[in-house]
Amino acid sequence: MGRVEETVSELAEPIASRLGLELVEVEYRKEAGDWRLRVVLDKDGGVGVDDCQAFSQELGPVLDRADPVPHTYLLEVSSPGIERPLKKEADFERFAGRRVAVATFSPVEGRKRFSGELLGVDGGQVRVRLNDGEELAIPLAAIAKAKLAPEF
Repeated sequence: MGRVEETVSELAEPIASRLGLELVEVEYRKEAGDWRLRVVLDKDGGVGVDDCQAFSQELGPVLDRADPVPHTYLLEVSSPGIERPLKKEADFERFAGRRVAVATFSPVEGRKRFSGELLGVDGGQVRVRLNDGEELAIPLAAIAKAKLAPEF
């Protein structure tokens, strides 16, 4: 996570908490020639447009005062969708029993990509039952990206 994301996360977390929302992630990147500051929120039962609007209205003035972003940017506030990213240890516990896709920084047992059922997290190890039935423990620190996988 870069400095902009860290600072915005620190500013956004108390607002999200006060509104009964969970801050899932903050991304700051250039897309199609424009800088975008994307804030992803969640809550039990899902985030709606009204939640995003209320959060955005509170965050905007805070960002204007703190001025943590070096470029002109577009602020996007959204829900995580069906492929919700899993970032924190608590996410891996909360979504146990759901299907996940995991990518690691370096190979774990000869592979860098895994999919299967999330079994939880224990002692810094994310446990996944792979599609072939094998159970695997992946160090949380080795995970580059993890997200819920759609179930159809």
